[in-house]
Amino acid sequence: MPDSLFGDATHRICGVAAASTARQMQLLVLQALRLTRTVELRLDWLRNDQQREKLLHWLKSARLRKAVLLATCRRRIGGGEFSGDAGAELFWLMKAREAGCQWCDLEIETLRELPGETVRGYAVPEKVLLSIHDFRRTPRLTKKVNVAPSGGVDGVKVAAMARSIGDSVRLLKWARKSRQAVAIPMGEIGMPARILALREGSALAYAPVAAATAPGQVHLREVKELYRAHRLTHKTQVYGVIGNPVAHSLSPLLHNTGYISTGKDAVFLPFLVERLEDFLKAVPDFGVKGFSVTLPHKEAVFRRLDACEPVAAKIGAVNTVTVRRDGSLHGSNTDYLGVLRALEKKMKLPGSRVLIFGAGGSARAAAFALAKASAHVFVCARRENAARSLARAVEGEAVPKAALRKSKFDAILNATPVGMHPQVGVSPLAAGELNCSLVMDLIYRPMQTKLLQMAADRGIKTLSGVEMFLAQGIAQWEHWMGRRAPEAAMRKAVLTALKGTERSHH
Repeated sequence: MPDSLFGDATHRICGVAAASTARQMQLLVLQALRLTRTVELRLDWLRNDQQREKLLHWLKSARLRKAVLLATCRRRIGGGEFSGDAGAELFWLMKAREAGCQWCDLEIETLRELPGETVRGYAVPEKVLLSIHDFRRTPRLTKKVNVAPSGGVDGVKVAAMARSIGDSVRLLKWARKSRQAVAIPMGEIGMPARILALREGSALAYAPVAAATAPGQVHLREVKELYRAHRLTHKTQVYGVIGNPVAHSLSPLLHNTGYISTGKDAVFLPFLVERLEDFLKAVPDFGVKGFSVTLPHKEAVFRRLDACEPVAAKIGAVNTVTVRRDGSLHGSNTDYLGVLRALEKKMKLPGSRVLIFGAGGSARAAAFALAKASAHVFVCARRENAARSLARAVEGEAVPKAALRKSKFDAILNATPVGMHPQVGVSPLAAGELNCSLVMDLIYRPMQTKLLQMAADRGIKTLSGVEMFLAQGIAQWEHWMGRRAPEAAMRKAVLTALKGTERSHH
């Protein structure tokens, strides 16, 4: 679909206004217009005909001159909220044209019910976008979907559930080949492809102004200001974080803030990865230059690397992968730098006694980091064999949990997920086991875990996992960008977001 249909790329981000009352819808439309010129009005979300009448009456008098308005009154058969029949849907679309809407969205189910399968002859808005929804899977899209002119349709939208990263790649390839196409991969797995859709030739990318109207949607402000979807081209460097779950990750906020502050043509996306194989296959299609690795893939990705820095090889886990020009994967670990940088600000490490609670990937990174800084490392874990083997690897000492009440340390480090959101009320250690001057928790959600609260109550200094998260992420950013990170801006963005979510949970 040529740019001229929706103006330049900035206006190809379509804000979706969906609410149950006309008053709420008005506010959403005005909010959307501050960020884009193109707005979809979900008439089917309004709770009754009276509210639809009210909204269109307001629209007529508001005369939003520069706005490109797209009316949708999707029936339940097409995945919408409207309980009326095809005739009732067309009635509201005709009313929308009278109120000033230049476009309408007509689902394929309705088009098939019309005489001659054409919308010609109905006084609906001048431009028609035909929509095909599949909320279960991504259908085969072998043919170019160029609708017959007789259907009276100007463009085709395919919104399909991405069950795998491969599904969203197929949908984007279809958009690239078809003129007049809008491609929308749905679901959390499809989210990165939604952000890259405009770059691949999709005529629109949809983003809700408030309530999400389809799975995997990203808020309009984020699409425009954090991911800058309208600015991405094939020259843009793509980075991301892979994990399962990944929606809670603040890595996209951290990295994208850094790109925005330094004017870098790069974007950082969250990839929900169920099968590592799937993601690695899609790396060339998305043009991924590097990715951050979180649970549960840290050890699996290690086996797929072509090369690895020595310290990461020792740890046996990587959190940073760089895709080289020839497509080979090079692994490194910034977790250990994160632990060091965070702790060094609070204490002298050489000669200190530090207990690590846990023996997984993060515990390994912390143990090697501390040993490298000449600290005496002690390891305690539920799996005593794992604790002994990690202690051996760093020439440290394994400590049974029963001995903690009688042992003294300079610092205790929690490297287990116990106490992480949503299980916020639990602590991996009891108050009587905290005999030290400093307690650090590697968890950063919540910032103040139950463990840190208990330590603070006993007058012990505390260090939140957010410090390690920031330090490892900033080290990663610098590793990929080859320059100093705008640390203050990145730190501020992450702390503001964390404080905001904690306020909303209380």
